[in-house]
Amino acid sequence: MDIFSVFTIAGGLAFFLYGMHVMSAGLERMAGGKLEKTLRRMTSNVFKALLLGAGITIAIQSSSAMTVMLIGLVNSGILELSQTVGIIMGSNIGTTLTAWVLSLAGIESNNFFLRLLSPSAFSPLLALVGVGMIMMSKKNRKKDIGSILIGFSVLMYGMELMKNAVSPLADMPEFANILMMFRNPLLGVLTGALVTAIIQSSAASVGILQALSLTGGITCGMAIPIIMGQNIGTCVTAVISSIGANKNAKRVAVVHIYFNVIGTVVMLSLLYGINMIAPISFLNQPITPLGIAAVHSIFNVLATMMLLPFRNWLVKAAEYSVKDGKGGREKGDFDLIDTRLLNTPSMAIAECDRATEKMARLVEESVSAAIDCVYLYDEEKAQMIFENEQSVDRYEDKLGSFLVKVRGDLSDHDRKKVSQLLRAIGDLERIGDHSEAILDAANELHTKKIHFSATATGELLVIERAIRDIVALTVRAFSMDDPEIAARVEPLEQVVDNLKEQILARHVERLQRGECTIELGFILSNLLTNYERISDHCSNLAASIIKTDSNALAMDIHGYLSEIKSGHETPFERRYEEYRSEYRLDDSEQPTA
Repeated sequence: MDIFSVFTIAGGLAFFLYGMHVMSAGLERMAGGKLEKTLRRMTSNVFKALLLGAGITIAIQSSSAMTVMLIGLVNSGILELSQTVGIIMGSNIGTTLTAWVLSLAGIESNNFFLRLLSPSAFSPLLALVGVGMIMMSKKNRKKDIGSILIGFSVLMYGMELMKNAVSPLADMPEFANILMMFRNPLLGVLTGALVTAIIQSSAASVGILQALSLTGGITCGMAIPIIMGQNIGTCVTAVISSIGANKNAKRVAVVHIYFNVIGTVVMLSLLYGINMIAPISFLNQPITPLGIAAVHSIFNVLATMMLLPFRNWLVKAAEYSVKDGKGGREKGDFDLIDTRLLNTPSMAIAECDRATEKMARLVEESVSAAIDCVYLYDEEKAQMIFENEQSVDRYEDKLGSFLVKVRGDLSDHDRKKVSQLLRAIGDLERIGDHSEAILDAANELHTKKIHFSATATGELLVIERAIRDIVALTVRAFSMDDPEIAARVEPLEQVVDNLKEQILARHVERLQRGECTIELGFILSNLLTNYERISDHCSNLAASIIKTDSNALAMDIHGYLSEIKSGHETPFERRYEEYRSEYRLDDSEQPTA
């Protein structure tokens, strides 16, 4: 073995890590926002959380990424520390799948069907198929599948390079002497932890060990401590990620460390304790890549079975290790989107969607309260509207800044969602501004102790009922991401426009007869203008929901709305007539004082 073999090993490791990255990115794009929805649905039960941790880790092929994701979610206040324990344990089990796949590199046989299972046989074919899908397919989903196939092929090629580069070590006495040191289990644990911490990938360190095992010089007694050390080393990524996070988020990393360290200490103590009493013969036998995969899985499954009943103790130990500081800043709504989630763009976008929904609920509450204040001014409601408006402004700032940071190869759905959310936060912020303007008009009425006539009040109540309904309809369409509900918004917006014109025309008639004052007229016009603009922004939001659901990526909202209105589509006309009947002004009342 010479310096060129070392270069080959380094190149093989580089191919391995890059292939893992490409494959993980493709898998994540295919999973999209489903990760976030599944996470919310399955963390209520520890056994569901266990399955979830394993499933997501298999999907994204990285237990480190899973833990970093959990730190971000806990730091944002989305998950509780106790909810993450089962996911962490499941993640450790899920990450062992990679070792089983890599064990295929050790298959050597003259049998045709067995040779097909060897990566050297099928990886080139997968790469060819992957390249073909990327170059020939127009659909991004198929391109993602192609990326996964290419990533897997590159990963396995890296494994083959490492395997071929280390094969000369079998005949080197110096290598045998080095391996003698690893008969000390503590040194094995330390080596496994150190190598994994440096390359920050337990899958890669396991792959290196599997490549070395093909020399025949690695025994089970040497491999087991190294594998356990690799589990400890993978915690380094979580520890680095937790820097700057809140206390609970730091505790996620501590739980991960405790789980792996306690599992390693107990398992090694049992194994070598039994070996002292009754020597275990297989510890001195050479281990194969398949055996390494089996040990990796057995260790994580047994550690999970052992510590799962004591999961609350792990939480308490983490809380004891990372104590709450006095006078620490509590995390609020505006720390919800943690930058660590940018490592998983689909999860980050899903959380932005959830935060935007909260923003929409605040806006809906403000609009309703502001309309109430027009007739009965309430200082508590006024303060609530003011606080909501501050919150909405901060949501727009934080979400806007975060969404422009979302990078990487996004799926079509995620790209559409980012565009929709950027538009939505702007429209919601403007609706919040209009609710504050309505409150100003209400405050003027209250301060000057003036009020509208019974006729004007009756007319305002009709358009205000339509405004409450269009805002509620829009928020429901947004929260459910339902284009059918969103399609009901535009006809109602047209009715609001007509109501505004009718009420203004009636006001002018009253003004001409001296039945209304200029002062009240200005306030009435101000209210109607804000009502109409609220409905316009609701229309924009609804249109973006409909367009996001369609195949078009570019969203010309105004062009889309013009198309609906000019086309005289039957559903639109039908809904418009229904709304016009529902929100009709009382024609029997003539303008009077």
